[in-house]
Amino acid sequence: MADARIQVPAQVRRGEAFEVKVIIRHAMETGYRLTDDGKPIPRNVIREVTCRYNKVEVFRAETSSGISANPLITFYVMARDSGELVFDWIDDTGVRGTERAPVSVAG
Repeated sequence: MADARIQVPAQVRRGEAFEVKVIIRHAMETGYRLTDDGKPIPRNVIREVTCRYNKVEVFRAETSSGISANPLITFYVMARDSGELVFDWIDDTGVRGTERAPVSVAG
């Protein structure tokens, strides 16, 4: 089961961009490796990550087998109102994950 660590500033100013970092813990499997008896290990990578800020999508990534295990994703969001960031992701096996982080906006 994948989980995530989200890092956002403790407080941001309205109208300013702030950095969001998320690390999603997921082993990832490229689909190119074999078991000890020569059978292929099925591909299983996170194929999509989205982030919503107060229910509005602000980030989306569609990934492929080139993504690393435990990927670090960084992007910027414009501070509007206090609320929360909600991250959702799905892997090749259909397993979904969700994590949340509060956003405190001043000014």
